[in-house]
Amino acid sequence: MDLPFDGAISKFYADEAPEDVRKAIEGAGKDDMLDPSYPYAEEMDKDDYEDELEALQLELVKLQADVKATGKRVVVVFEGRDAAGKGGTIKRMRMNLNPRVARVVALPKPSNREQGEWYFQRYVSHLPTEGEIVLFDRSWYNRGVVEKVFGFCDEAERAAFFRQLPEFEHMLVDEGIYFVKLWLNVGRAEQLRRFMAREQDPLKHWKLSSIDVQGLSRWQAYSDAISETFAKSHFPYAPWTIIRSDDKKRARLAAIKTVLQGIDYDKKIHDVACAPDPKIAGGLDIWES
Repeated sequence: MDLPFDGAISKFYADEAPEDVRKAIEGAGKDDMLDPSYPYAEEMDKDDYEDELEALQLELVKLQADVKATGKRVVVVFEGRDAAGKGGTIKRMRMNLNPRVARVVALPKPSNREQGEWYFQRYVSHLPTEGEIVLFDRSWYNRGVVEKVFGFCDEAERAAFFRQLPEFEHMLVDEGIYFVKLWLNVGRAEQLRRFMAREQDPLKHWKLSSIDVQGLSRWQAYSDAISETFAKSHFPYAPWTIIRSDDKKRARLAAIKTVLQGIDYDKKIHDVACAPDPKIAGGLDIWES
């Protein structure tokens, strides 16, 4: 089988990955957590996960009906490190919802025309109208992290982004949009394990990009850009919820709970649509830990 990018991920693992990362991957079982600071030793039990997920998905259906009936507008931004589980989380959140009500926005590289526009302009055109839920699979925060790490923007452009960002997000909230920002974060060893699994699975080759491969050696540059972005974008009116996603099951549940807990809707069961597990989901303290 031909490996994507000529097996660059396996080569990184063999030749460049830090020794502690290689040892963690080599010595771990399938369900083991690789990051020693993760608060659980193993993945969540599958049956428990599926039971809780089903209950939360029922709450999402109720939310959808309420949004459609009342004209609420909902925006959820999904950000995070590569392979942190954004796509899988979005899939579980949306799988029982009407795509005419709940839609995913995953924008490609800006066109030549878009590159000449105001940076936020192409995102504004995808914001919800009355009775819609919009899930952004990556967002305007590309400028804060990815574009910084790879030099896709200059410092003046990035400084302008951070100057305009507080008012832009304040306008969303002031307009009455229910706005949630989720950051899924994964440990370095687990990220590499997931990349290697994708490299070996032809059905998942499409998930890999040259940015993923190049980013393997830029872990610290990503960390620095993420820290700076959090410091400049964790607003009282639009805070981040950071979710440790080394265990995809727990992360998916925490993401859905974060969305549900902060919004009122008809027939809401508060014991189900409750706060996420504080061991893996919270504010900047989760990132700093």
